[in-house]
Amino acid sequence: MGSKFAGNNERLVIHMKRNITLEEISDGKLYELEDLVEVSCNGCKGNASCCHGMGNSIVLDPYDIYRITLGLNKTFEELLTDKLELNMVDGVILPNLKMVGASESCAFLLENGKCSIHTLRPGICRIFPLGRYYDNHDFKYFLQVRECDNTSSTKTKIINWIDTPNSDQNKQFIIDWHYFLNDVESLIKSAKEEQQIKQLIMYVLNQFYVKRFDTETEFYVQFMERLTKAREIINKFTL
Repeated sequence: MGSKFAGNNERLVIHMKRNITLEEISDGKLYELEDLVEVSCNGCKGNASCCHGMGNSIVLDPYDIYRITLGLNKTFEELLTDKLELNMVDGVILPNLKMVGASESCAFLLENGKCSIHTLRPGICRIFPLGRYYDNHDFKYFLQVRECDNTSSTKTKIINWIDTPNSDQNKQFIIDWHYFLNDVESLIKSAKEEQQIKQLIMYVLNQFYVKRFDTETEFYVQFMERLTKAREIINKFTL
């Protein structure tokens, strides 16, 4: 494909949004869930470079938090004491994995270098070394060719590599969340009152992260209910 810079609706998303060309970081191809791609973590042997020195770039979405809090039986606030931290991402306060120690390793890593929450790991960890390319309220995957130090690779279906149940629902959730954050960011940039901005930022954080999701009801159903309500709130902000 030809060289193309990512614009407002065409975004490269790896850890955070990056306005660069596919050719700079990938093999220039876009992939779907059923496509084969050469990826592997077999050569890392518990010492994956992608689990170290990532700063605040491993940003978590509401499903990540739902899965981790449920799996560890901990609240979001409890995880913030040592495993997660909050940072500003494109104008919105969002949680990310915390890096600790001299080696700046993920707070969830064990002493042997292996992930203590591998079955619960966040979406960004699941897709690495893939990224997402958003366009026209949809996205496809691309392979990062310079980000992974592991030279061992085998052809694997992306859907198997990501290993997330209800893949269709999960993809729609990712799309809805991405474009909702886009709308919030745009609103923050256009807002004239600082107090209004703070209220909106805290509303998003509380509505989708602090307020725990009910374990008796499917996550995606609850998310859509909260998203619908959040969009109503946004419309009031834009009046």
